[in-house]
Amino acid sequence: MSNELQKPTVGFTCGDLNGIGIELIIRSLHDSRILDICTPVIFASNKCINFYRKSLPEINFSYTSCKDFNRLNLKQINVFNCWEEEVAITPGELNEVGGKYALLSLQRATKALKDGDIQALVTAPVHKKNIYSESFKYNGHTPYFKDYFEVKDVAMLMVADNMKVGLVTEHVPIAQIAKHITKENILSKLNIIHNSLQKDFGIDKPLIAVLGLNPHKGDEGLLGEEEINIIKPAIKEAKQNMMVFGPYSADAFFARGYHERFSAVLAMYHDQGLIPFKSLAIGEGVNYTAGLPVIRTSPDHGTAFDIAGKGKANHTSFLAAIFEAVDIVRRKFEYADVRKNPLKRMSGKIFANAEDERIEE
Repeated sequence: MSNELQKPTVGFTCGDLNGIGIELIIRSLHDSRILDICTPVIFASNKCINFYRKSLPEINFSYTSCKDFNRLNLKQINVFNCWEEEVAITPGELNEVGGKYALLSLQRATKALKDGDIQALVTAPVHKKNIYSESFKYNGHTPYFKDYFEVKDVAMLMVADNMKVGLVTEHVPIAQIAKHITKENILSKLNIIHNSLQKDFGIDKPLIAVLGLNPHKGDEGLLGEEEINIIKPAIKEAKQNMMVFGPYSADAFFARGYHERFSAVLAMYHDQGLIPFKSLAIGEGVNYTAGLPVIRTSPDHGTAFDIAGKGKANHTSFLAAIFEAVDIVRRKFEYADVRKNPLKRMSGKIFANAEDERIEE
């Protein structure tokens, strides 16, 4: 494995300047052991980092300032200065400044990701309405990355130690969800999640569960016909290429712990998947954008304006997002490496077949 993959360069966007983003970054990166697994690059400005560093006097946080990726300090945290001007930071306030500089950080970091200057990107939380503008007409990071990298579709995949949950629809009003539940959309998400489980998470034969849209998965059409007309046909077609099961009633599925029997679960809409994920996930949750040609993770929470600047932010989910990004860099390499080496691939198949035979016995 190359040095670049053993210790990848990982970028960090600052998020809304008035939220908890920079505090999370400082808390997560101040432990020098992070430098053993990656080279961090924060896309912000020295002045913004110093502002929040002063509010955390108990943390010894040092960094190197840079403007050139050829001069990164591989033994220290790097701050890539995206702007030089003085910025009025007002923790906890929702204002134009927070959104403006969150976007500048995101745009510069995304370019670095596309150019290969960094191998993965961890995004700090933004306020969706605050960052929305003429130059950013998106309801979140996920659709932005989809358009920037010109891919047909991506999947929001929530990852924890005991479960992975993907969504057919993401930030869509409840009144509009049903019209987005189509056979084509379900199949697209299933294909993306299946490929990601194999390439990004090292699961050779993933099992995917699909939830119904309606209560009690429609009760044979009494409470809705989407399961009969759309979801079941999509599952039937998907079964030709992958191991997919369902549809399941969402309430009973999670209440009975069925999520732990599957590699991933595909929910129909945001709250159907995110409420049980945030309630039942073991370990800290991470949001991973599956289907991109690059690696992007984020914590599973928002800007938390109510505690911004008060030294109360919990950085454990952000730290998990860093570890997951580094792990995915390595898993992707291992997946590609095995398939370049016919002998490795053959031995893997032999082992898998032997496991199948033992299970059948």
